Amino acid sequence: MNDSLIIAGTDEAGRGPLAGPVIAAAAIVAKEQRELLLAAGLRDSKKLSAKRREELFALIRGSGVVWRAQACGAAVIDRVNILQASLWCMKRSIEKLPIKPSLILVDGNRNIPELGIPQKTIIGGDDVVPAIAAASVIAKVLRDRVMEIMDKVYPDYQFAKHKGYPSALHKSLIARWGPSPIHRLSFRGVKTEC
Repeated sequence: MNDSLIIAGTDEAGRGPLAGPVIAAAAIVAKEQRELLLAAGLRDSKKLSAKRREELFALIRGSGVVWRAQACGAAVIDRVNILQASLWCMKRSIEKLPIKPSLILVDGNRNIPELGIPQKTIIGGDDVVPAIAAASVIAKVLRDRVMEIMDKVYPDYQFAKHKGYPSALHKSLIARWGPSPIHRLSFRGVKTEC
């Protein structure tokens, strides 16, 4: 790609969980940062351990990658649906960047509505495009940290263990206690368990 273009990658974390926010991030990764991050093992956050994601997040921050993130809570997800909430978070994270990108590379197959910046969707982009991979790591680390805080607020649900994903443990706790204020009431796993 043309190095004079300012390219931002965007990705989200938290589309599948039954509880907590969806968080999207946008990242602009310069050439030197790309080389550093790739050498450190940057890739799709789902293919990295929690410890490795934290290490890469520290490297992303320390290397000066320009990034912003946006969260959307369960109530909004229930109102507009998870896809629309994810796209809105991506849009807001891009709009918050201090530098306006010339091109947005979006993980997945959906364009971001009403963005006003050229964009290209890339299925599996979080494993092949460093800017998307960086956004993937940022979003996942921030979301995991939110769920660790929520574990302290709602200890009965053990959010630090499953991060809100539909594990057997999580479903059993919903069945036992009913949904918490951060559960996505429109999601099948929450509706069927309560």
